[in-house]
Amino acid sequence: MDRLVESAQQEPRRVAWLPEFLWLGQQRILKQVRLLGLAILVGIVAGLGAIVFYAATRTVEHYALGVVAGYDAQPRPAGETSSRWMPPIRHPLYPWLLLIVPTVGGLLSGALVFTMAPEAEGHGTDAVINAYHHRQGQIRPRVPLVKIVASSLTLGSGGSGGREGPIAQIGAGFGSLLANLLRLKTADRRVLMAAGMGAGIAAIFRAPLAGALFAAEVLYSSPEFEADVIIPAAIASVISYCTFGIYAGWKPLFAIPEGLSFSNPWELGPYFLLVLFSILLASIYTRTFYGCVGLFHRLPLRRHFRPALGAFLTGAVALCLYFLVGGQQQVLAVLSFGYSAIQGAMTQETAVSAWVLLAIALGKILTTALTIGSGGSGGVFGPSMVIGGCGGGALGLVLHNLWPTLVPHPATFVIIGMAGFFAAAAKTPFSTLVIVSEMTGGYRLLLPALWVCALSYVLSDKRSIYSSQVESRSRSPAHQGNYVREVLAGEQVAQFLDKKPPSDVLHPDDPLGRVISLMADAPYANLPVVDHDRRLLGIVDLEEMQSVLQAPHVHNLVLTEDLMRSDIRPLRPHDTLDRALELFVENDLLILPVVDDLEKRKLIGMVRRSDISNAYIRRIQGPAAEVST
Repeated sequence: MDRLVESAQQEPRRVAWLPEFLWLGQQRILKQVRLLGLAILVGIVAGLGAIVFYAATRTVEHYALGVVAGYDAQPRPAGETSSRWMPPIRHPLYPWLLLIVPTVGGLLSGALVFTMAPEAEGHGTDAVINAYHHRQGQIRPRVPLVKIVASSLTLGSGGSGGREGPIAQIGAGFGSLLANLLRLKTADRRVLMAAGMGAGIAAIFRAPLAGALFAAEVLYSSPEFEADVIIPAAIASVISYCTFGIYAGWKPLFAIPEGLSFSNPWELGPYFLLVLFSILLASIYTRTFYGCVGLFHRLPLRRHFRPALGAFLTGAVALCLYFLVGGQQQVLAVLSFGYSAIQGAMTQETAVSAWVLLAIALGKILTTALTIGSGGSGGVFGPSMVIGGCGGGALGLVLHNLWPTLVPHPATFVIIGMAGFFAAAAKTPFSTLVIVSEMTGGYRLLLPALWVCALSYVLSDKRSIYSSQVESRSRSPAHQGNYVREVLAGEQVAQFLDKKPPSDVLHPDDPLGRVISLMADAPYANLPVVDHDRRLLGIVDLEEMQSVLQAPHVHNLVLTEDLMRSDIRPLRPHDTLDRALELFVENDLLILPVVDDLEKRKLIGMVRRSDISNAYIRRIQGPAAEVST
């Protein structure tokens, strides 16, 4: 009996001989070490997933668009690995196949997604944000696997989209799965899921710092960061970047000309014009995208076939632009990833006119809206880089001709245009600033990029390409408990106690028959177990009895102490209600015992979680509103 009381009373204590600063540091490390260790596993899986997904998309793209249709997107981004092991493209472009190949890819992708995992439709990053806020970090394990195949088919066959959405969902899905396997708390599951999202971004764009910041910033449309996410996401991003780098190399994704820098404050004037132009393009992008989403949802067409229709229209847009510009293949960057247009605009500014770059930017807005808005599987960050880069490059060429001394290098407008456009479209100014710098190695442009990103965010409207973002932490269901505690601060458990102690109690040697009898008439779903001095020993919960009730041949052998949970941390009368909420969650019970103190543990009452909910509602809405028990 004493052993039961002693085990129930155990509390973490400070080691007497350990200096205070070392003890506090040890507690912090022990608290974080498991989560950071799991972040390493998430980073490894995200990096391996990025390798598989990258190889799959390159393979499908080479055979579907290259070998079949004859389209070879050039110049390739400098950081992409060579495809020497793939057969060369030996025939010229067959433009009419640009209608058929994307349609087949969309048909296969739609059939796969809407048969096996409808959550995998659209851009995966938004699904991860939604899971963080509204689904307690839960992502079905099959979703990342379906996403890999469906996105490879969509993007490789010519559908307009990016790799980041699928790989973000792959990393986030593993983080969620790992947390579920280890039965971690909801808060830890959310953190691992977000860390997986950041790790995916870090790997696929060679941007580890940006991956960590993006995971913490993209959750909100206001300039807030999810502080708990940053460190685990940083660890996961470093590991995923290194894992992917072993396969793909360590160069930045894009190569930029030598000598790009900022040295004249008057250049901020033309960059302000880039801010206004980026905001205009972002406004067109978000409205076109969600306009297409609504249009396709209203179509009287089975959703399995909508991605095929969107892909066919995507090919039609590309074909029209191709003939309108006189057969210049650069404009076909509106298909698939489109990174060739960015690389070309950065290193061959005079080879492409401003009108062609503007046509690519506007065409990419439309093809992305048609591909992803129809239910196709892909990301929206990659297309945003093409839209912002080509739009900025077009403006840079025009301003270079007007003011060559203020705009000496139009390529800077390509780089900073990517950052400004996505800061306005996604409401992520700081992570976007960093990710573009890491993707290009253009760190000497940080000052004008900061100027453009900050102003693009401030002056843009409230529409975001990520519809699942919430405005701030106070609006997120993930943090509602924090604000409940603020409302209940100062209230104590004692106000809910009856003057008469509970009479429905059990003793360790009570037979199962008495447990069943008392449980049937008790006002609670669980009963306290006490010794003869009414010292609390534990709790018998109704759910714990179910397995025993299904085996009637052992009824006579079961005693209360066999059913009892002895790890219960009880309440005390002077505990505040916010502390009570923490203990309800920690014990995973709807009713908790109240004891006089943690040493004597004499039972003096029971308190329902619904009592505290009613107290909260009365505080904010008045005494008329309550939660039924």
